Amino acid sequence: MKLWQKDTEVNKDIERFTVGKDREMDLFLAPFDVLGSMAHITMLESIGLIGKEELPVLLNELRTIYAEIESGAFSIEDGVEDVHSQVELILTRRLGDLGKKIHSGRSRNDQVLVDLKLFTRHAIRETVENATELFNTLIKQSEAYKHVIIPGYTHLQIAMPSSFGLWFGAYAESLADDMHMMLAAYRISNKNPLGSAAGYGSSFPLNRTMTTKLLGFDDLNYNVVYAQMGRGKTEKNVSAAIASIASTIGRMAMDVCLYMNQNFDFMTLPDELTTGSSIMPHKKNPDVFELIRARSNRLQALPNEIALIMANLPSGYHRDMQLIKENFIPAFQDINDCLRIANFMLKQVKIKENTVKDPKYLYMYSVEVVNNMVLQGIPFRDAYKQVGAMIENKTFTALDTIHHTHEGSIGNLMNKEIQLSLNKTLNEFGFQKTDEAIAHLLKRS
Repeated sequence: MKLWQKDTEVNKDIERFTVGKDREMDLFLAPFDVLGSMAHITMLESIGLIGKEELPVLLNELRTIYAEIESGAFSIEDGVEDVHSQVELILTRRLGDLGKKIHSGRSRNDQVLVDLKLFTRHAIRETVENATELFNTLIKQSEAYKHVIIPGYTHLQIAMPSSFGLWFGAYAESLADDMHMMLAAYRISNKNPLGSAAGYGSSFPLNRTMTTKLLGFDDLNYNVVYAQMGRGKTEKNVSAAIASIASTIGRMAMDVCLYMNQNFDFMTLPDELTTGSSIMPHKKNPDVFELIRARSNRLQALPNEIALIMANLPSGYHRDMQLIKENFIPAFQDINDCLRIANFMLKQVKIKENTVKDPKYLYMYSVEVVNNMVLQGIPFRDAYKQVGAMIENKTFTALDTIHHTHEGSIGNLMNKEIQLSLNKTLNEFGFQKTDEAIAHLLKRS
């Protein structure tokens, strides 16, 4: 079944090539397609295109289909092109000609648009929740190990004292900034394109404000041409936010791989969380973090990939856009898998607390000695030269203590402020509004 097909049978090779992975990807969109149809037909009833007695029948059957999707009992049958066709086919089988009325005033174009917006909105929420869980673990570990000193590096050379308090907290704050990106992506996603039809509106007196409220969108895409132009643009912006998170956790994963290396030896993991070698019995490989690193790198390529698919397309719908789904939809599973497993691993990491007692780290305290001399009245440049001479003639002695007090330093991590910054961003998403709207749609009369 194809919503667009007339009497001509499409060549099977053409059908296979043009459908591509749509049926596979559309299973992710299925519950959202039902929600969009429920809002649409509720609006159609308000303008007289569906009878008052017909609406509850259609809504209750759509609720049944939604429950079947949630339970895993829904599939797209062979010969059915997409989720939109499958839902309409089920309704028509169960309700007869009444099921055919749900497509009035819309096109597959705006069905796909609203499905993707609803899917993306839902997937962003899951990503935000998983990122918040990892953030909380990082803050907790930052506090737990704030007194454990490790070397800081520049140019991969030993530079100055750092701490695991700083290290864990740095990635927590990076995630907090990533949530700003995700909030912007969410706001772009949380606008209603339904009613734009094929991208040029409809001669029916559709009430697009009504469907916006029914689906819990913050607003609608006002201009119907722009609503269609949002296809691809939305995905590119959201993927940029995903890439921002991926950049954070990918870099963190690289640090872990280095820090577990025996030449660093700052941390380790329980044996059951590492893998071994087929010929080297001593190996404890950080495979999880290596795969996080690789997946994160792949995710960072996604915005560019979408941009290239969309490059040079004029306004209006083009089949090129279909391909975006194939990498965009699975990207959420990738980023959420990485966030969840990173959180699990970092809760169980074992920190080695006396690593910096090794003599090779002696000179990381050189700036501390320089600063101490400056505090005693010696000009900085003179102190710098004197300490350089001590290092050269092997007479350098490190200070016994490190005293950093300014904002964001070893002795003043400002984790509470970082937490407040994240909380402020999280409060702006307004997930409760969408929850209430969807719950109202699904409530049986």
